[in-house]
Amino acid sequence: MFGTLRRKLSPPAVEQRRIDLSGQPVTYTLKRSSKRRSIGLRIDERGLTVSVPLRASEKWLHSVLQDKADWVVEKMAGWQARQAPVIQWRDGETLPFCGNTLKLRVVPDLFGAPPALRGETLHLCLAQPASPQRIEQAVGQWYRQQALDLFGQRVAHFAPQLQVVPRAVKLSAARSQWGSCTVRGVVRLNWRLIKLAPALIDYVVVHELAHLREMNHSAAFWQVVDSVCPDYRQLRGRLREFGIVD
Repeated sequence: MFGTLRRKLSPPAVEQRRIDLSGQPVTYTLKRSSKRRSIGLRIDERGLTVSVPLRASEKWLHSVLQDKADWVVEKMAGWQARQAPVIQWRDGETLPFCGNTLKLRVVPDLFGAPPALRGETLHLCLAQPASPQRIEQAVGQWYRQQALDLFGQRVAHFAPQLQVVPRAVKLSAARSQWGSCTVRGVVRLNWRLIKLAPALIDYVVVHELAHLREMNHSAAFWQVVDSVCPDYRQLRGRLREFGIVD
């Protein structure tokens, strides 16, 4: 008779867990990675994510979470308080745009004239009845076109000052970063930036263009950013309020 070979099962890479921290029940996502050597905590629109080494012990995990309990509860409360209200995709809704707000007017139009921004009102011409999904899609397309136009203008403004020439400027829809830059010189900027204040947009543009000079976050990189955006520290801090970091 052959003996049974027993293997120690590896823990799941991703788990949903719950723990009491400072008297508050907190649900979090636990992620294990063989590449990690320490335990990291992150709070964003998805809540608390705890990243740990593959074989991290429960005792170590529990100790870190309890040590950071007050910080976690405070940050999660602050994040929830800053959350933008859920948009109701209908006539009369308020939309964020370049740090301000627009009033959405859904206008019956069988011919589908292009969206028109008049003052602080976005006129959206759609065949009726227009479903919330159709309105959201049309506004999203308008946002992306505005983003592409504005980002192109800001890149054209800052690139000569930084003495760089990007190969291309494209939009991204990333959930975890405002922008990126490849070694081939392609700059990608998150279309959701179009909702934020112009100064924040400019900072992200400068940040990604600076990577064409320094493909890292070294002291030399931040000197490049500082050369045209001296208040980048304050702007970077404001961006963190939206749950995405550069």
